[in-house]
Amino acid sequence: MTARFVRRLAPALAAVLALAVAACGGGSGATTAVPDGNGAGTLTGTVRLGMFPNVTHAPALVGLGRGLFQEALGPGVKLELSYFNAGGEAIEAMFGGGIDMTFIGPNPAINGFAQSNGTAIRIVAGSTSGGAFLIVRPGITRPADLVGASLATPALGNTQDVALRAWLTDQGLTYDVAGGGDVAVIPQANPDTLRAFQAGDIDGAWVPEPWATRLIQEGGGVVLVDERDLWPGGRFVTTHLIVRTAFLEQHPDLVEAVVRADLAAIAFCNESPDEAQQIVNDQIEEITGKRLPDPVIAGAWETLDFTWDPIASSLQESADDAVTAGLLKPVDLTGIYALDILNRLLAEGGQAPVAGL
Repeated sequence: MTARFVRRLAPALAAVLALAVAACGGGSGATTAVPDGNGAGTLTGTVRLGMFPNVTHAPALVGLGRGLFQEALGPGVKLELSYFNAGGEAIEAMFGGGIDMTFIGPNPAINGFAQSNGTAIRIVAGSTSGGAFLIVRPGITRPADLVGASLATPALGNTQDVALRAWLTDQGLTYDVAGGGDVAVIPQANPDTLRAFQAGDIDGAWVPEPWATRLIQEGGGVVLVDERDLWPGGRFVTTHLIVRTAFLEQHPDLVEAVVRADLAAIAFCNESPDEAQQIVNDQIEEITGKRLPDPVIAGAWETLDFTWDPIASSLQESADDAVTAGLLKPVDLTGIYALDILNRLLAEGGQAPVAGL
């Protein structure tokens, strides 16, 4: 689903979302429907929501900055927020009961599903596609030039780490988890990657936005691989929304409210990109204490596609790539998607359903 397509859908869908936000229905368990003076219901309970201070999490940050999550949940629900730097941290928090839902990349979600034997998590909506690149120093123009090079990724087994290892395999280049082989793959935090690239300590990195744009604008790097070129139609899941399975079963109305806010935030990102960029940057500054330069966020924005479609076909390939890289045992992803809520909201807006696996 391209940004242009979402933009055409936004007005009709927004009308449905506005009505839904104005009258949240009742639920079960702790999600109590309390009648108000107009006969509508008020949700009660707590939602503990995670997200990352990254441009690839723009719908989450817009939803936060515009108050869309709290508006959809209503005044009777307490919204507790957690911020993460890596997907593994978010999965650990979910396993430990510290969060109920989180925006996250595909491979950490796959890992969490596999580690729990398919029981702990469900994917309930999409968020973002695109925004991942292999950035290298000038002079590297082809895969063969990478022999002897050192390339960074955000974390071992994370989405970009798996993508790099799969691509290296396709190019006939070797690596191992100890940093050996034709190409040394070095998992490290993205800020460390930028500093190492600027200092000449690494030759490149496969990173998400805004770090790819920062490596170009602040480190003088060049694009060797735009990951969009490796996927059919240029579409692959970068960020989606997951939930603890138990929370989904116990509090479906709270989950529905968060999905509803996600849809509204995606529509806003596509309808009002300039304002959305400012909101995202405001939130990044509030969370991290540092604002991105305007050219960085503008450059990163152009590489992203905000969509409620979780692009299930790319998830299976990401899992297969992790298996090939020796980072994951074969896993059956049947049941990882729970898209009934999303598709019901899309149907109310007159839109086609999206598919899982």
